[in-house]
Amino acid sequence: MQADHLAIGDLGRQTDTKVETIRYYERIGLLSAPARTPGNYRAYTTDHLNRLSFIRRARDLGFSLDQIRALLDLSDDRTRSCDAIDAIAKQHLAEVDRKIADLKALRHELNHMITQCSCGTVADCRIIEALSP
Repeated sequence: MQADHLAIGDLGRQTDTKVETIRYYERIGLLSAPARTPGNYRAYTTDHLNRLSFIRRARDLGFSLDQIRALLDLSDDRTRSCDAIDAIAKQHLAEVDRKIADLKALRHELNHMITQCSCGTVADCRIIEALSP
């Protein structure tokens, strides 16, 4: 294999991505299919490495695959306005804020149940009582 090409395992190691995930991203069109070597192995390029690194970072930040697809499509035209990209990021931020609010409410409820517990017997347990229908 040429020095400027990566095998799928190397690409996976460099991006901390499982081989199955790389193949999945190819199947759904987030990552273009690479050229093949004479031995029919996938030969990934620096462009694949950069694109997969982008996808992984976006996934780490919680963007959905549809949002990542849109971000990648928008990033292909380097001269266009980034308004649409900003809109996607703002939408995602609103989703994160909603999740944080839900988690805070959940934390409050769990804390309330725990403080109601007198650590007696299960028959008197406020946590079991709160969870029971």
